[in-house]
Amino acid sequence: MAEITRHTLPNGLRIVHCYDPSTVMVAVDVMYNVGARDESPQRTGMAHLFEHLMFGGSVNIPAFDREVEVAGGMSNAWTSNDFTNFYIVLPAINAETAFWLESDRMLSPAFSERTLEVQRGVVIEEFKQTCLNRPYGDMSHHMRRMAFDSHPYSWPTIGLTPDHIRDVTMEDVKDFFFSHYAPNNAVLAVCGNITADDTLRLAEKWFGTIPSRPIAPREYPRLTDIDGPRHAEAGGNVPQTALTIAFRMPGYGEEGYLECDQITDILASGHASRFYRNIMMSDPLFTYADASILGSDEPGLLMLNARITSDTDSDIARATQRLIDEASRIWSEGVTDDEAARAHTRYESQHTFAMLSYLNKAQTLAQTEMQHDDIDTLVDRYNAITPAMLRRVAEEIITPAKAMTLIYHPAGRQS
Repeated sequence: MAEITRHTLPNGLRIVHCYDPSTVMVAVDVMYNVGARDESPQRTGMAHLFEHLMFGGSVNIPAFDREVEVAGGMSNAWTSNDFTNFYIVLPAINAETAFWLESDRMLSPAFSERTLEVQRGVVIEEFKQTCLNRPYGDMSHHMRRMAFDSHPYSWPTIGLTPDHIRDVTMEDVKDFFFSHYAPNNAVLAVCGNITADDTLRLAEKWFGTIPSRPIAPREYPRLTDIDGPRHAEAGGNVPQTALTIAFRMPGYGEEGYLECDQITDILASGHASRFYRNIMMSDPLFTYADASILGSDEPGLLMLNARITSDTDSDIARATQRLIDEASRIWSEGVTDDEAARAHTRYESQHTFAMLSYLNKAQTLAQTEMQHDDIDTLVDRYNAITPAMLRRVAEEIITPAKAMTLIYHPAGRQS
C-alpha cells in the first residue's frame, strides 16, 4: 500500500491519508466513535436516526445532497452498534467541497423540526420494511436479547421498537449530537488523487476551528459471562425453520478475534468449506448452512446459521446437533494445512482487491485508525494463524455448554 500519513489537529480530530494517483477521484470519510451502544435503552435507534439527519442540512448548508451533486459526487453513510460512518466521493478537483460539507455538519446540523419529522418517518418505515415485513427480519432482535443481557448490544442498530424514534424530541436530538459528534470523537480518512499536504491544509482550514466537546462516557453494564446454555424460540411468516447457534467470542483486536473469523471461513466459505461438503451436499434436511462472526468492537458472537425443511422437534434437534458437531470438529479433529492455506489465500485476495478501491481504502483506514489498528499488518497477522491456534481458540469458543440457540418457526407451528 502507498504511504500512509497521520496527523492530529489541536481539537482532537485524527487525520489519516493515503495518496492514490491511479484515480482522478477522492474519497473523504468521517467516522464517529458513536453507535447503537451509546443509546439509552429507552431511546434506541438514535445513532441510525442521525445517519439520516446528517443529510438534512447543516448550520450553514441547507441542502447537503444538492452541493454534493453540483460537485459531481455522491455520498452515503452506515451505522453499526459501534460506529457511524459518512463518506463523500467526488472528482479530485472538487475535493474541497467534501471538506466544507463534512466540517459543517460536524459543527452542527440545522436542527430543523421539518427535517426531524421527515427523517423520523423514513426511519420508522425502514424499521417496518426490514424488521416487521421482511421474512426473518426480527431474528436479530431475538438473538441479541438472549445473547447480550442488559448490554447495549442487546438491540440492533435500527433500535428495539419504532416507538423510540416516533417519540424522539428535538431536545433528545441535540443532546445526542453534542455528546458524541465532535472532532475529538472522530477520524477523517482521505484517499485518492490528493496529496498529504493538501489534505492537511484543507483539514486545518475547514475542521480546525470546530471546538472539541465533552464526550458522554460509556457507563452501560459490562457483558456478563455465559454460565450455561441459552435457548429462545420465535416465529413469523417465513417459509422454513431457521436456526442460529451463537457462542460468545472476543471483540476486535483481542486475542482470538482473527482466529474466529478464520474458523467461520473454514466452516462456510465456498464449496470447499465443511458446511457445504459435509452438510449441504449430504443432508436433504438443510437448505442453507452458514457461519459468521458479529465483528464488534466489544465481545460479540460466532454464529452457526441454517434453514431446514422440517419444523418437527426431532428434526430441529438433529439439525442443531449437526451444526454443533461439525463446528466442534475444528477442535476435536483439528484443521488441515490445506484448509488454513485456503483461508489465508482467500483473505489476502479479498483484502488486496478491496484496497484497489480508493473508497474501500478510505473506509478501512478510518476504521483501523479508530480502533488503533495497523492496516499494513492485517494480512500478515491473518497469515500467521496456524492450525494449532485455530484448534485452541475453537475449543475455547465453540463450547456446547455455552451455546445460545434461537429457533425461528414458520407461522402456524403445531406443538
